[in-house]
Amino acid sequence: MTVGKDVSGLFPDVLKNMQTDDLEQKKLVYLYLMNYAKTQPELVILAVNTFVKDADDPNPLVRALAIRTMGVLRAEKIIDYLCDPLQKCLRDENPYVRKTAALCVAKLYDLKPELVLENGFLEQLHEMITDSNAMVVSNTVSALLDIHIAASALPSDSTPDPALFTISASVLNRLLIALPNCSEWGRVTILNAIARYVTPDAKESEHICERVVPQLQHVNGSVVLAAVKVIMIHARGVQREELVKQLMRKMAPPLVTLLSTPPEVQWVALRNINLLLQKRPDILANEMRVFFCKYNDPLYVKVEKLDIMVRLAADHNVDVLLSELKEYASEVDVDFVRKSIKAIGQTAVKIDVAAERCVNVLLDLIATRVSYVVQEAVVVMKDIFRKYPSTYEGVIPTLCANLDELDEPEAKASLIWIIGEYADKIDNSADLLGIFVDSFIEESHSVQLQTLTAVVKLFLKKPDSAQEVVQKVLNTATKDCDSPDVRDRAYIYWRLLSTDPGAAKAVVLASRPPISIPRTTVASGLLEDLLSDISSLASVYHKPEETFVGRGRVGADSVSVRKGEEDAFSTQKALQTVAQGQQAENLLDFDAEPAGDGAPSGLAATELFVQQQPAAQKLVSGLSENPLDDLVSIFGSANMGFGAAAPMAAFAPAPPQVRSPPMGNSSSAFGMSPPPPASQAQSQQQPQDDLLGLF
Repeated sequence: MTVGKDVSGLFPDVLKNMQTDDLEQKKLVYLYLMNYAKTQPELVILAVNTFVKDADDPNPLVRALAIRTMGVLRAEKIIDYLCDPLQKCLRDENPYVRKTAALCVAKLYDLKPELVLENGFLEQLHEMITDSNAMVVSNTVSALLDIHIAASALPSDSTPDPALFTISASVLNRLLIALPNCSEWGRVTILNAIARYVTPDAKESEHICERVVPQLQHVNGSVVLAAVKVIMIHARGVQREELVKQLMRKMAPPLVTLLSTPPEVQWVALRNINLLLQKRPDILANEMRVFFCKYNDPLYVKVEKLDIMVRLAADHNVDVLLSELKEYASEVDVDFVRKSIKAIGQTAVKIDVAAERCVNVLLDLIATRVSYVVQEAVVVMKDIFRKYPSTYEGVIPTLCANLDELDEPEAKASLIWIIGEYADKIDNSADLLGIFVDSFIEESHSVQLQTLTAVVKLFLKKPDSAQEVVQKVLNTATKDCDSPDVRDRAYIYWRLLSTDPGAAKAVVLASRPPISIPRTTVASGLLEDLLSDISSLASVYHKPEETFVGRGRVGADSVSVRKGEEDAFSTQKALQTVAQGQQAENLLDFDAEPAGDGAPSGLAATELFVQQQPAAQKLVSGLSENPLDDLVSIFGSANMGFGAAAPMAAFAPAPPQVRSPPMGNSSSAFGMSPPPPASQAQSQQQPQDDLLGLF
């Protein structure tokens, strides 16, 4: 069974070995029953007597094993026999049996909720919260939370559901007393329950935080994160600012300790730390060095560390950070090098006083002449120019000197933007942009768009030296370019330049606000929700759980059913289209008289059409061997009289009359004429003799 072989045929023989005094053999038999109870539901009923007998065994291990196995079997025929043994085990003198029975109640609620309510198991669970054994308390809380989640998912009327678990002040005190004596699983469960508690005043919030702080020293990372979640939630109700700062200081060492775990656990901790820093940046303000990347860290860990280092960057540690990032830029991992250079740019944008030092580091990296380093540095410099316009113009000659190193679209677009933005201060800007204009058709769409805008900027700043370049790029973009976005932008620029140069300058040369790094990567409301879900998948994905749990998943059966419904709907829709086409006859003959009032339409017309067409009947009934051929034959038969009845001239629309907009007086400033319509521009095959009529 454990190696994957099907041994369900031995079910009756294995069942005979249940009545044994050997505990190990009994465990193996119970394990076998748990595996094959679904395939042999009729035979499971034979084991009921043995289960009931074992539930009264003197050995508490046997009693707990029997009640656990009965809860796991999930066979409807055995559920009714589970209630009496479960009642006894919930009141058992041994805490091990009681804690096992508590979890069994949650499993029974999942199978048959009404049985749990009728037998009073919920009331017994609420009484067990006051149990003297901490493990019983933790398992009871776990069962009540599971039942609460299951009851919340069920549709309910206006009356409150008794299955919902409401934590009162007395329950909270019992949980806080049991918390230090539980196992790590029990502590996580109790801490999650405490996080749900709504405090009535600031005093109780302070009390909860002080009682939970010792759990930050636990060796298990899950317990630490659960304690952090409780403190972050209940710290919102604390009014004393010095106490809040003290709590944040106590959270720092445990979070740093989580970075000494294996890479997978470390990445989960880093994702949660990233979320915490967005709310409380001061938690780890002095712990920059612990996030430095190690040589053997996986890439996903290094990326998270880089993000956190940028968040922690400040005036007092920026020099150490830049030195570390410069070292990372000489690594062999290309992706890591790119992200390190990008982090340098983010640091420059974030800290104004460190921008010059960041630019010097980038110039040192550009001097290495490594292709991917130079290209990423050019992209980063574009962002720095947007943040600090007209500040680091002395860097532009160095960037332009590395033009031949650029082969990636983003790097090319960044350099083109820089040249266009500072075209009036670059002597050979027309020549540099001319290189990209010559290869305009071969470039990617992003480079084409940036080239188009940069050339127009050059023309507005230096109309005398850019006449030939702007004429060539507009001509190429409107006639030879495949991208509709590029063509539309070219036509817009053309119309602006030909009608209102002042508007063209206001649009193209408009001042842009400086960029900045957002303080948070998620919305503030979502951030509060994610902080309430720390140590769960939601805090790792930085997404609410509704986006990836439950409602978004579908099974194979539902997919096949939905596909069948969609196919039937598509067939009906196609036949309805054909029927409407037959009724409409010549759609382009607008002078034709409408159909009479007695003619069928809509669904009635479709049904009549199906009756007249054998191929349509096959499609609707699902008996068609080749649906495509039948559909083609239906369309062919429907169009037989239609094509011959109307002369071809009826389908030839008159050529549209396109009027050019009136030329304004300002058009003489650049000598531009309005662009021809797109249809005419593509149909004209005239020589290339000043088509734009610019000069």
